[in-house]
Amino acid sequence: MLKKNDEFNLKITGYTSEGGGVGKFDGQAVFVENTAIGDEILCHIIKAKNTYAIGKAMKIIKPSKSRIEPECEAFKSCGGCSFAHIKYEEELKAKEQKVIDAFKRIGGISPEFAPIIPSLETTRYRNKAQYPVRRENGILNIGFYAKKSHRVIDGGDCLLQPVEFTEIIEIFRKWINDNNITVYSENTNLGLLRHIYLRKAFATGEIMVCVVINGKTLPFYEILLEELKSISGFKTLVLNVNRKNTNVVLGDECISLYGDGYITDILCGVKVKISPLSFYQVNRNGAERLYNKAAEYAGLTGEEDILDLYCGTGTIGLSMAQKVKSLIGVEIIPEAIDDAKINAELNNIKNARFICGDASLAAEKLKDEGITPQVIILDPPRKGCAEELLKTVARINPQKIVYVSCDPATLARDCARLLDLGYAVNEVTPVDMFPRTSHVESVALLTQSN
Repeated sequence: MLKKNDEFNLKITGYTSEGGGVGKFDGQAVFVENTAIGDEILCHIIKAKNTYAIGKAMKIIKPSKSRIEPECEAFKSCGGCSFAHIKYEEELKAKEQKVIDAFKRIGGISPEFAPIIPSLETTRYRNKAQYPVRRENGILNIGFYAKKSHRVIDGGDCLLQPVEFTEIIEIFRKWINDNNITVYSENTNLGLLRHIYLRKAFATGEIMVCVVINGKTLPFYEILLEELKSISGFKTLVLNVNRKNTNVVLGDECISLYGDGYITDILCGVKVKISPLSFYQVNRNGAERLYNKAAEYAGLTGEEDILDLYCGTGTIGLSMAQKVKSLIGVEIIPEAIDDAKINAELNNIKNARFICGDASLAAEKLKDEGITPQVIILDPPRKGCAEELLKTVARINPQKIVYVSCDPATLARDCARLLDLGYAVNEVTPVDMFPRTSHVESVALLTQSN
């Protein structure tokens, strides 16, 4: 049995679902962050339990052939990038295996798996960033939370973000210090500036700057605005009011200080309006690849009625609207439905309607109305679909279900449930939307099995 402070040589043979390395010592699993399959390390145990232990790599005795030197100086302290220390090809293999393992262990099924679709870019691909702002021991930190904490690591130039974001953060840093802007404290719930929230539309180059404050007004914003106008693509400055004692980044109220409060991107040929509260995939080029695979699985001929549950701002459904007879989108967030309707108008799409409501209740209501879509698209949040929703989907009896998921574990669980409800899992395709991190998207095609 391993004990705290034990030290020994360990070979890393696998990855955890969060991207850490794992090896075995006398049959006991040992988890070690920032290691790669094939590494031989000197491991120091920092935590020991009956069934597993957590170690730290004191020394890389023999590096893995997949190991590379991370480009980011904050790699170990930030914790946002689990795979910055290995080759991208190895990262893709790890993510493929993560999806396969989830279906085997959680779903108890082994469908066909298509090769993972890689991201076109592994750096500078993110179109959104939320930077917490804090002062610690008098030092201003603007960056990201350290892994499993609310301690802010000063971000510097994050290689996942556009270069303009780094330029904007430096403008904020100077503005905060020059104008004595108070910074929010989670301990006291006092201080004004909480987060700096940035979005970029990659197709148009438009940039939104959103300032999240613990108050109603932003002092000296005119000075800030003049500096922001030097940033290429800057389009709008928005104030978001969040006065609650909460870990949630955004409040409900948005006030436009400059511009019209939104930016416009183009995704799969569809113009998309993006406001601060809009959901939008963080990797635009990756989203196009994901949506194209979803459309391929749907096998659209122009005669289908499709139901897009958890539709958000309508992006998946609208990307298919020209290839179907009709589209119905359902989403519980009113602002998202408003954006979806605007997006349909922007693109002159006449065969789409959007309903605000709980996915389960809306699907049941549509069934009662006699609406029988041939294809249902599911794109739920990380927690997956409620069991009642899956039962309702099965009662609607579509020919195909196209399930898009950001969590292989809940996808595998829900596919197993749908198997019991009369649907076969034809194929699953992992899609890498989040290079250098442990996250992976997937899309699954299910068809009637009886």
